[in-house]
Amino acid sequence: MSLRLSTVILPYRRWSEGGREAWQRAEQLGFHTAYTYDHLSWRSFRDGPWFGAVPTLTAAAAVTDRLRLGTLVTSPNFRHPVPYAKELISLDDISDGRFTFGVGAGGSGFDATVLGQDPWTPRERADRFAEFVQLLDRLLTEDSVSYEGDFYSAHEARNIPGCVQRPRLPFAVAATGPRGLRLAARYGQAWVTTGDPKLYENGTPEQSIQAIRGQAEKLADACAEIGRDSADLDKILLTGFTPDRGRPLESLDAFVDFAGRHQELGFTEIVVHWPIPDSDFAADEKVFEQIAMEAAAQLR
Repeated sequence: MSLRLSTVILPYRRWSEGGREAWQRAEQLGFHTAYTYDHLSWRSFRDGPWFGAVPTLTAAAAVTDRLRLGTLVTSPNFRHPVPYAKELISLDDISDGRFTFGVGAGGSGFDATVLGQDPWTPRERADRFAEFVQLLDRLLTEDSVSYEGDFYSAHEARNIPGCVQRPRLPFAVAATGPRGLRLAARYGQAWVTTGDPKLYENGTPEQSIQAIRGQAEKLADACAEIGRDSADLDKILLTGFTPDRGRPLESLDAFVDFAGRHQELGFTEIVVHWPIPDSDFAADEKVFEQIAMEAAAQLR
């Protein structure tokens, strides 16, 4: 299978000041999917402009025709499945079935406390993640859902007419731990990883490859437990968080080498960040566009 190349466009620019043009340019460059983060604020961007994922993706759907769109990723930190399911169905409708729902457990950053609560423990994050995904699966496939869980409830929640994509829009489940990987195996049409965060500061690219190979093997085991072939899932690598950092975007050859090593692990999609000057995602825009237009042909 050919390796797909996608991008993440962070929502830090006003729509009238470069926001619209980035999404349209992503389509022109031939990216498979353009994602955005679903945060209320994020790391070094916290004290600068940052816009909402759902309105941004809705606007992007209106100014593109072929480009797939998605969140990478949504988490339970500030979302409730019942109202969010309605937004997802609407996004799927407005984009005419071009939407992918990336979802993860969330972390302990700004989103975890912005509503005034204490950060959840890792166990509680995992528990909420499981319930969040399971309930959204039902809300996006059934006309009416009633549910009483440990964290979420629904009373005759209506989601008619449902998704354009059937039986529902695809889930791309971000996970590295055992429980998350089981969720990806059961509910995912794709699995997402950023690598092993413990290796980001002091690890080597070779160590990262080995760690990601181990994650993929654990995903295969989780799939086998329920009688599913892990080859049925797309495997997505969100770059920028491995020890390679921004080096794969330094040249076309560097990217092809990086992407090819991960393609050998079974990855079907590599996601690169749209360049942002003076940030961790700074990159030469001409090289970035060359990669977008030429790399895929070298990775078939």
